[in-house]
Amino acid sequence: MKQTLNIKNMVCDRCKSTVLRELEALGCDIKSVELGQIILDENTDIRYSKLEEVLKKHGFEIIKDETEILIEEIKIALIKKIENQDNANLSSFLTKRFNNSYSALSKLFSKTEGVTIEKYEINLKIEKVKELIQLRQLNFSEIAYSLNYNNSSHLARQFKNVTGMSMTTFKNLQKWNRKSIDQIV
Repeated sequence: MKQTLNIKNMVCDRCKSTVLRELEALGCDIKSVELGQIILDENTDIRYSKLEEVLKKHGFEIIKDETEILIEEIKIALIKKIENQDNANLSSFLTKRFNNSYSALSKLFSKTEGVTIEKYEINLKIEKVKELIQLRQLNFSEIAYSLNYNNSSHLARQFKNVTGMSMTTFKNLQKWNRKSIDQIV
């Protein structure tokens, strides 16, 4: 038997490394660490309050509420979708992934997060665009294509709507202003 803990804000590889390092320091027998989830061996003997304290120190928290768990799983699925350049339709992707109607998932997400799933996905994409611009490996058209935009003009309009600046202006900035994935709402 194993203990599964769902963790809020654990959304990137750096997060996983931090959690793994801290759990090992506590002497936990770890089965796996995935985005948003830790699986411990049943024989792991650790005080729950100590585990919560260590996670909180790094901005993570154990999620106990089923709705919060689902919302976090939706966020992680969207992060992976963008990272993997999965061009599936958003509603089809989530319906298939969560075996639930898109309408129900969308309403729950909006009610809980105060933003639509679509807007959340757009914000994730824009942060990915910023990352790709910084890497300077792709031109704007290639970036648009990689993120499933119909054309670079569509991406450019969306980028400007979200950031208030053009992609070229962002590219020429000396100090890039990017949000970490866990800060996107």
